[in-house]
Amino acid sequence: MKFSDWLNELTYEMIQGDLEQEVTDVIYDSRKAGPGCVFVCMKGTKTDSHTFIPDVAAAGTKVLVVEEDVPVPEGITAIRVENSRNALALLSAARFGYPLKKMVSVGVTGTKGKTTTTHMMKAVLEAAGKKVGMIGTTGAVIGEEVFPTRNTTPESYELQEYFYKMAEAGCDYVIMEVSSQGIKMHRTDGIVFDYGVFTNISPDHIGPDEHADFNEYLYYKSRIFHMCRKGIYNKDDEHAADIIREAACPLWSFGVEAEADFAASDVRHVAEPGFVGMEFDVKIKEKALDVKLGMPGMFNVHNALAAVAMAALMEVGDEAVKSALQTVTVNGRMETVYSSALCTVIVDYAHNAVSMESLLTTLRAYHPKRLVCVFGCGGNRAKDRRYSMGEIGGRMADLCIITADNSRFEKTEDIIADIRSALEPTGGSFIEIPDRREAIEYSIFHAEPGDMIAIIGKGHEDYQEMNGVRTHFLDREVIEETVKKL
Repeated sequence: MKFSDWLNELTYEMIQGDLEQEVTDVIYDSRKAGPGCVFVCMKGTKTDSHTFIPDVAAAGTKVLVVEEDVPVPEGITAIRVENSRNALALLSAARFGYPLKKMVSVGVTGTKGKTTTTHMMKAVLEAAGKKVGMIGTTGAVIGEEVFPTRNTTPESYELQEYFYKMAEAGCDYVIMEVSSQGIKMHRTDGIVFDYGVFTNISPDHIGPDEHADFNEYLYYKSRIFHMCRKGIYNKDDEHAADIIREAACPLWSFGVEAEADFAASDVRHVAEPGFVGMEFDVKIKEKALDVKLGMPGMFNVHNALAAVAMAALMEVGDEAVKSALQTVTVNGRMETVYSSALCTVIVDYAHNAVSMESLLTTLRAYHPKRLVCVFGCGGNRAKDRRYSMGEIGGRMADLCIITADNSRFEKTEDIIADIRSALEPTGGSFIEIPDRREAIEYSIFHAEPGDMIAIIGKGHEDYQEMNGVRTHFLDREVIEETVKKL
C-alpha cells in the first residue's frame, strides 16, 4: 500500500519526500517504530512525541505526520496537519480499509446507561439472529472473545482495529459506547454511525484532565448528532433541548413523562419468584408493544426504550425485542443473581453516594420486607465517600453489613470504622463482617422471606485487592456458591 492511498480524507501540507512510499502500518508509539510505519507525532499532557523523531527515523521509519514546525531528517517523507489526533483517526480508518462501512453501526453516549443500553441493543439484535460486535466499558466483544480496553472509547487506531476484526469475524452490526472524552480527543473523528443514541446527561467528568465545565461536557455529548445518519434521544432529560438544538440528522425521541415517538406507559415494578424487573407498554406507530424487562428501575425503562427505538427503526421483529429484554443481564449492573420466595440478591457497581442512593431508592419501590445492603469502601481513596455511603446506608437500608472492598494498603477495620462513624448517628441497624465472602454468606443465610439484598461496590470486578495483591473474587460467584447451600 502506498502512503498516498491513505490520504484521501486528510487535509495536509507537504513538507518533503515522496507520497508514493510503501507503508504497512500507522503508529503513535515510538517504541513500535520500524520500516513501513507511518509515525504520527502527537502532543500529550506530559509528552510531545515530536521529540522522538530521531529515534523512529533510526528505527527505519520513513514517513512522519507532524503538527509542529520541526526539523525532519533527510530521506524522510513528512506532512504537516492541523491536528495529529484527527490525522491518526483518519489514517487508521484508511489503514484498515474503512471497516465500519461494512457493518450497521450504533453509537451510544450519555452520562449514565451507556453500558446497559448497548448490552440491551446487542441482546435484541442477537435475538433477531444477527452477529454483533460491541465496544465499551466492559471491553471489546467479538463473538466469544472479550478484549480488555483501557478507555470506554479506545484510541482511534485500536478502535479501527476492533472494527476490522469484527468485520472479518462476520459481524453484521457493531454497537459502541461513545464517551465525551473520546469525542474531545478525536478518537471518533471520521466515524459516521448509522444510528446515534443519547441516554441522559448530568454533571460528571469535569476537571483539569477532562472537561472545563458542564457546558463543554454538554457540547461534546451533543456532537453525537453530528456523527450519525439517524438520531435517538431521551426526551425526558432536562437538557434534551440543548442536546438536540444543533443536530445535523433526523431525530426520534423516547420517554416516559414527555410526549415522545417511543413513549412508555403503564409502567409497573414487578417482583416475583424468579423475576425482578419492570413491565410497561410502548406505542410504536399504530401498535402497542408490551415489554417485560428483566432489570429493575425506572432508569432501565429509559435504557430499554432506546433499544426499542433502535429496533423499530431497523425493523427488527417484536418477538426478538420482547424475548431479549425479558432475559437481558449486564454483569454487575443491577444484576439479579438470585430470586426466590426467600429473597432476591442483586449485584451492582454502585460505589459512591449518588449511585448508592439511586440504587436503594430504586429497590425500595419493590417494597421488600427488608432492604439489606452489603458494602464497603476502597482503601487509599478520599475518605468522604466512606462517610457519605455510611450515612446513606444507615438512612435507607433496613440492615447494613459493612465489609471489605479493595482495602489496598489500608486496614479493612479502619475503613469500616470510618463508615461506622457516619452510619451510627442515623440509628440504622448494621453489623460488621470484614471478610467479604463471609458477609455475603451471612446476608443470604440470615435472609427473611421477602428480603431484597443489594451487594454493591464491586459489580463486574473479578478481584479483591489487599496489600498490593489482587486475588480472584467475584460477588456473583460467591452468591451462586452460597445459594446452593440453602
